Amino acid sequence: MIKLQIIGNLGKDCVVNTVSGKSVINFNVAHTEKFKDSQGNSQERTTWVDCAYWTDRTALAPYLTKGKQVFVEGTPEVRTFTRQDGTAGASLSLRVREVQLLGGRGDSAPLATSAPSASQSSSQMNEPAGISEASDDLPF
Repeated sequence: MIKLQIIGNLGKDCVVNTVSGKSVINFNVAHTEKFKDSQGNSQERTTWVDCAYWTDRTALAPYLTKGKQVFVEGTPEVRTFTRQDGTAGASLSLRVREVQLLGGRGDSAPLATSAPSASQSSSQMNEPAGISEASDDLPF
């Protein structure tokens, strides 16, 4: 399995679609890398990643707005295509398994909201911060 993790900013508000009865949240994330070239000049390179989050947790969608900083993790796919002028092109897309909101424009602190992956149990999602022990006296 190949796994890709990205921290970046949303380029525009997400879009929720239904495909064959399943919900998908589509959004794009920009990651900007700053570096110095061989002459010592500061350079910037931005990589855009199209993301598809197949989930029934669409309540997250209102928070996925332009400028928000997010952490996304999933399986990458590279798509190749031919442009109208005949040149070859490629795009990077990600089938998302986990999304975490980190913050964004106007936020004074990172948000603690996250969409848990399918591998996380509901007890982890509802566990108060700072408590890591399981309780044996739970009614279920």
